[in-house]
Amino acid sequence: MNIQNAQLAVDEWIKAHGVRYFNELTNMAQLTEEVGEVARIIARRYGEQSEKESDKNKDLGEELADVLFVVLCLANQTGVNLQESFDRKLDIKTKRDHDRHQNNQKLK
Repeated sequence: MNIQNAQLAVDEWIKAHGVRYFNELTNMAQLTEEVGEVARIIARRYGEQSEKESDKNKDLGEELADVLFVVLCLANQTGVNLQESFDRKLDIKTKRDHDRHQNNQKLK
């Protein structure tokens, strides 16, 4: 599924199950909450903090999908074509960063 289709799928889900989009500020707060859940898993599973027993069953993929869902909601409700924006950003990063990363001794 490409990003454009994902935006359409989220929009269809909202219309069928969600009644309406939460407002942009609510979705921004929800996005922050979901990113925090991802950060908690990463910090405890891959970082130096110990992982609590209650966190061991948390699914990182599911939490990342929650972040993606809210990002897609925000894109939909603000009129952003995320596919176009992503493609443009990838092109910019490719042109800007290729030599920089290839020549970065810290990455070798």
